[in-house]
Amino acid sequence: MSTARPRHRARPGGEADRWEERVQTTAHPVAYRLLRAVSARGPVVRVPRVGVVVSDAALARDVLTDTARFTKTGPGSPSDLWTPILGPSVLLNMEGAAHAALRRRLGGLFTPGYVAALCERVLREPLAELTSALAAGQDVDLVAAVQRCAGAAICELVGLPPDPKRFSTAFAEASAVTSLVRLWRSSLTPRQVGTARAVLGRLTAAATDAHRHGDETTVPGRMRALGLSEEETRGAVGAFVLTGTETLVSFLPRLVALCHDSGRLDRLRADPSGTDAVVEEALRVTVPSPVMLRSVAAPATLGGTPLSPGDRVVVFTLQCARAHGPFDPDRPMPPELRRLWFGAGPHFCLGMPLAMEQIRSVLGAVLAAGPVRVTDRRIARRVLIPGYARLTLRRSA
Repeated sequence: MSTARPRHRARPGGEADRWEERVQTTAHPVAYRLLRAVSARGPVVRVPRVGVVVSDAALARDVLTDTARFTKTGPGSPSDLWTPILGPSVLLNMEGAAHAALRRRLGGLFTPGYVAALCERVLREPLAELTSALAAGQDVDLVAAVQRCAGAAICELVGLPPDPKRFSTAFAEASAVTSLVRLWRSSLTPRQVGTARAVLGRLTAAATDAHRHGDETTVPGRMRALGLSEEETRGAVGAFVLTGTETLVSFLPRLVALCHDSGRLDRLRADPSGTDAVVEEALRVTVPSPVMLRSVAAPATLGGTPLSPGDRVVVFTLQCARAHGPFDPDRPMPPELRRLWFGAGPHFCLGMPLAMEQIRSVLGAVLAAGPVRVTDRRIARRVLIPGYARLTLRRSA
């Protein structure tokens, strides 16, 4: 009689979700547990010094789509954090007609053809090296590999030449700014603003030069052709670098870890037709924007709780999404949850097509290497977006 142990296959709610819980609690040991405890008290709860916490998906969607009553420009909103750093004309801190006009002009950057060509140009070399190293049986730290891809994308966005020596520096500079943000912090100190502006100034100096030259093979040059001013281009580039970089570096290793821990990697390699469903479910579990902030602009009632102008609303997107249950790509997504982590209404993430193209490209490069497994991992500490500090992959025998 054989004594061989059956091959492990993690079930929904098993190893994959246990690791994700550890990722969250390690990154934010106090804030995460606090918000979970608050959400257990009800879908809308007022918390002193934090704000009105919303942890129901349908109510969260109501907040995000009602820009007349819930704004990104009032007290405690994203404008308090980002305007001193990025200036007044970026999508993160705008509402109304001006926001809509800037969004229309930027839309030309995110057509399917443009993002596909951009990712092919920027990621071809680092992803080829990732696949080659895994296929050769080398240990590969996926976090470092994705950081290199993110650095390459930053250089492309700001108009810098694709110099691999610059990639890690570009990523580190972007992370230095986002690391200043905390849940309980409605604004940054003057010293922090000065530090962030200096870092961002170094990152976006090349964007200003590229905009002035007007070369449409660069992203800033393309922005000029789309009608953006120099100030708008600099602000938009800064916003894309700050909001898109760390979320992707957090998500991609967690996506691969979820697929590995749930037994999905081999299934995807054999049949990649399920890739989109797996990616969407991994986004639901990890939630790239765990918290979204709004300021109450007009008297309102939300979930039976009265709100007054100036109240800070904390949409706990992570709880809204994870209340649906453990990682399970075979389960239908409720309509109120669909892509809530990218926002909703006029502020739905404009860069989503670029993010999704990058995600599919990196996951495809891992799958192309053949069967791989996670051999080691370390969770990141003191980060804004939870993630892994290291995730080592090796080709399976």
